[in-house]
Amino acid sequence: MDGQWNRARGLSFALALAFAALLGVGCATTGEPATVAPPTEDAAETEAAQAAPSPTESSRLNTVRERGRLVCASLNDTPGFGYLDDNGRNVGFDIDLCRAVAAAVLGDADAVDIRLITAAERGPVMQSGEVDLLVYVTTWTTSRDTSWGNFVQTMFYDGQGFMVPVSSGVTSAYELAGAAVCVNTGTTTELNMADFFRQNRMEYNPKTFEESQVAFEAYKSGACEVYTSDRSALTALRSSLENPEEHIILPETISEEPLGPMVPHGDEQWFDIVKAVMGILIYAEAYGIHSGNVDEVAVGDNVKAKRLLGTEGSFGQDELGLDQTVGQTVIKLVGNYGEIYDRNLGPETAIDLPRKGSRNALWANAPCSDCPKGGQIYSQPLR
Repeated sequence: MDGQWNRARGLSFALALAFAALLGVGCATTGEPATVAPPTEDAAETEAAQAAPSPTESSRLNTVRERGRLVCASLNDTPGFGYLDDNGRNVGFDIDLCRAVAAAVLGDADAVDIRLITAAERGPVMQSGEVDLLVYVTTWTTSRDTSWGNFVQTMFYDGQGFMVPVSSGVTSAYELAGAAVCVNTGTTTELNMADFFRQNRMEYNPKTFEESQVAFEAYKSGACEVYTSDRSALTALRSSLENPEEHIILPETISEEPLGPMVPHGDEQWFDIVKAVMGILIYAEAYGIHSGNVDEVAVGDNVKAKRLLGTEGSFGQDELGLDQTVGQTVIKLVGNYGEIYDRNLGPETAIDLPRKGSRNALWANAPCSDCPKGGQIYSQPLR
């Protein structure tokens, strides 16, 4: 032990001498102690930009650009979010979010291949990395975030409810004991339903289906007495019925359902790109920029709006691998958040989901300036 200790002391002494010699050289050069100036904000930003990763041959961004198409997993059986219009086109709120990403990275909002999947296939599809993006009325949960992929941004706030025929006489979810309930399997909807009935000590008969449209058809046929889903989906599906007034959505909301896009794990740049695109949609509405006035605002005097549109300053476009004017492209081709909402869910649609006063209003539309109430649609600052 003593020999080891003496050798250790000798090594420490030698290192100390070497360090002192280096200090001596530094002092001899200037004759005064060296000083280090704190980095300026511009220098710090330049250093960060130099350190930021650029697109590599294996990056998701390069893969999408080489393919020339964005592969987005979504759906076509939920009115308002992803459905077939009268011309057979797949449209909806979720589909437009896919289109916004395509506009940003490819310059073409229609360069999207929609991969139709069931709710139960969402996890495996994301884990395999076979799609670039998932936008499928998917609730952000901790287990999905860790095992499926990265949730990008909450773009719609929802909650689960129940729909029943008016003829049933039921007016509250607490009157559903013994009911047969149609539900889409492999969803938080199924789990929330089980929690609700268990918590309230009520027996029930779950009827599970792989596809939401099949589950809804079973409800329409009378195979079950109740249909459960997010309240927005219930409103949309009710509007599609031949006699909507013969069905009611019960008043209780039994869960919190923050919905938003998801990207596969493993590519931080791609994660940041999709976050930025969602931010463009949200801030465009907040700054009063829409698909019809982009050119005018781009040369105006609103500094924040000009940064968003790429005519003054930057919010990191180079590091993201995007064009400086990507904000202009996205808004011109797809519109801002409000335009997307109104086009698919607003008062001019059969669904007519009120936005004013709801959590899906912009944070900027809060009714007071010094309190955190109002809408919850908010994004990280783009600067």
